[in-house]
Amino acid sequence: MTDTTTNDTAADKRPWGPAAATGVGSLPGEDAREAARIVTGSLETLMFLPELPARGPGADMIGRTTGLLTELYAHVEPSGWRVSDRPGRDTRRATGWLREDLDAIEEFTQGFTGVLKVAATGPWTLATALERRNGEAMLGDHGACRDLAASLTEGLAAHLADVRRRVPGARIALQLDEPSLTAVLTGRVPTASGYRTYRAVDRAVVEETLRGVLGAAGDDPVIVHSCAPGVPFALLRRAGAAAVSFDLGLLTERDYDAVGEAVEAGIGLFAGVVPAVGTEPRELSDPAGTVSGVRSLWRRLGLSPGTLAASVTVTPACGLAGASPAYARAALTHCVRAARSLADDPE
Repeated sequence: MTDTTTNDTAADKRPWGPAAATGVGSLPGEDAREAARIVTGSLETLMFLPELPARGPGADMIGRTTGLLTELYAHVEPSGWRVSDRPGRDTRRATGWLREDLDAIEEFTQGFTGVLKVAATGPWTLATALERRNGEAMLGDHGACRDLAASLTEGLAAHLADVRRRVPGARIALQLDEPSLTAVLTGRVPTASGYRTYRAVDRAVVEETLRGVLGAAGDDPVIVHSCAPGVPFALLRRAGAAAVSFDLGLLTERDYDAVGEAVEAGIGLFAGVVPAVGTEPRELSDPAGTVSGVRSLWRRLGLSPGTLAASVTVTPACGLAGASPAYARAALTHCVRAARSLADDPE
């Protein structure tokens, strides 16, 4: 007998519905209005707030998120982003570009009633990239990591409240980008000198911290994204993620059991199957072929074909910042067609 309670709970956690498609976050170029036009013109039920790192420091993944922090500031050094005593030019630039992006997506989502996904760097990747005053990563100081997570949680709550006011008809989903998470768990994050690595962080501490930051979204779903190998599916499921976003091509047999357990627990999969870098839209011509790897995974795990479209959202393998504008637009459209093929032909 089907557990309808479990199914209903899973549906509540994944309000984007079956056969959905979206982008990871970044797009090429520097024009916020053009990026919003591409997103809203290519996608259907699961839009996302574009990121445009080509604009420079402050529009990059780390700088953009430092602009969200509460009572914690950062500035750019030759080595990267470093903690500051007070907000400066780099903080103002980061918040200014984010405001520009929000203005653009607000303009192009008038009347939109689907899901709008907004992304921020997660606490552990942020801790590996944000330097203390001595030049070492915040990751090396457990107290600094706690303060960073608390600042991020408070800042994200305010940011999401702002997005809800701007796009009142939409359901908001938060995406936390954690590409360094596996390196944090396995002790492979290098120190400033490069001669040693930071000690691995206890998995229970990582999970607890993530759970706290995920709480910033309230009742809205959170997707955790990593385009690195070895995504810790089980840890993210326990931390409360509604979905995990990953590059399907990086999965190995060691990941299969954790992926199957996540699906059976109602966790959504944002499967990165469309190449993130390209120049010619004609490279994307076979939507069904694009998701053949997803079908193979489903058969390998012994999962019901009828759950495929409801469980899997189709995305590019990673952000599209390195692609041509024409390819980026075509890639998002191709994701939509590939997602439809999962529903049209469930095998």
